Amino acid sequence: MASLGHVAVGLAAGRYVRASSPVRTSAALLVVFPALALLPDLDVVAFRLHIPYAAPFGHRGASHSLLVALVLGVVCGLALRVPGVSAVRVVVVSLLVAVSHGILDALTDGGLGVALLWPLSDARFFAPWQPIPVAPIGMRLIGEAGLRVLTFELVAFLPFLVYGCWPLRRRA
Repeated sequence: MASLGHVAVGLAAGRYVRASSPVRTSAALLVVFPALALLPDLDVVAFRLHIPYAAPFGHRGASHSLLVALVLGVVCGLALRVPGVSAVRVVVVSLLVAVSHGILDALTDGGLGVALLWPLSDARFFAPWQPIPVAPIGMRLIGEAGLRVLTFELVAFLPFLVYGCWPLRRRA
């Protein structure tokens, strides 16, 4: 994925949690949740460190696993304090955002798959249905293929983007 879909999911989650609060909460949630959704892709530094793509700590490896998503989601959820929103709700939404990254990447049509079950298995998985085109990595994203992927993600994730960016109604 070109990451637009991940950002859209994070924005929608931030808007949902923010709208659930009886008091006007910080727009920082609209930054925190997209950042959480993107966090697993920090593993692209593996390319710079000459770690092979297929290695457990290569791209779409351990950082995309359900275990890492569970840890990230719980830590982020417990660290966030949203007035009027239960900690359980914030943790659950954080977990869903964190887990969404690996699942969405498994829905792409390229790469080597996603190490969802790491550390139990180094196997890489794809979903049975792969409707999302894989994005070119690095500067190749700027080319024609990257533009096609970004356009696809913009259309496919438009409902999440609209919901995530739609202004909250003022409370009386």
